[in-house]
Amino acid sequence: MLPDPAMSGHCILIPAAGRSSRMQGRDKLLEVVDGQPLLRRQAMLALATRYPVLVTLAADRPARANAVSGLEGLSQIVVPDAAEGISASIRAGATWAAAQGAQGLMILLADLPELTLDDLKKLLQASEKEPKSVFRATDATGKPGHPVILPARLFQRLSGLHGDEGAKPVLASEKVTRIALPGRRATTDLDTPEDWSAWRERRKKPSP
Repeated sequence: MLPDPAMSGHCILIPAAGRSSRMQGRDKLLEVVDGQPLLRRQAMLALATRYPVLVTLAADRPARANAVSGLEGLSQIVVPDAAEGISASIRAGATWAAAQGAQGLMILLADLPELTLDDLKKLLQASEKEPKSVFRATDATGKPGHPVILPARLFQRLSGLHGDEGAKPVLASEKVTRIALPGRRATTDLDTPEDWSAWRERRKKPSP
C-alpha cells in the first residue's frame, strides 16, 4: 500500500503534446482502449494512485484536452514549444513538480496501453523507499521501458533538456534501478495504424 500522498511527495507527468506523426492522420492518444480514449485511460490510471497528475498538451490538438475533460484533480497545461519534442513537456513537468515540493517525478508515457495501476504502484513504492534513486520499468525480458521516476535532485537538469530525446541524457549519467513489469507492459508503445491493428488482434486471442 502506498503512503498517504499528503505525507509524501511524488508527482506524475503524462506528456501528451506530441504529434503522432506516424499515425497517417489518426491520433494514437485518442485510440480507444478499454472503452475510452487512451489518453483518458492513462490519466485515470495515474489519478488512481492519488498522487498529483499533470498532462501536457499542444494548442493545436484540442481533442486531447476534450478527452481528459472533467477528471477531478487532473492538472493540464498547454506547452507553447511543443513542436520541439518531448523535452518541452519534461521541462514543464519538472518545473511543476519542483513548485509542489515533490521528492520525485514519474514520467508516464501516454501511449503504453498495457500498463496497470499495480505497475505504477510497484515503481512508486520502490521510489518511496529510496527517494534519491532513479527507477525505470522494464519488460519481463529486461528491456528498458517506462514509466521512469526521477528524484528532485535531478529536476534542475530536467528543466534544461532540449530536443526529442526526452530524459535520455539524464538517465545516461545516473545509476538506474530497473524494475521488471509482467510481459511487455513497459515497452508496448504503438506508433502506427499497423501496430494498433496487430495489438488488437493479439488481445482477441485467449491466453495459453
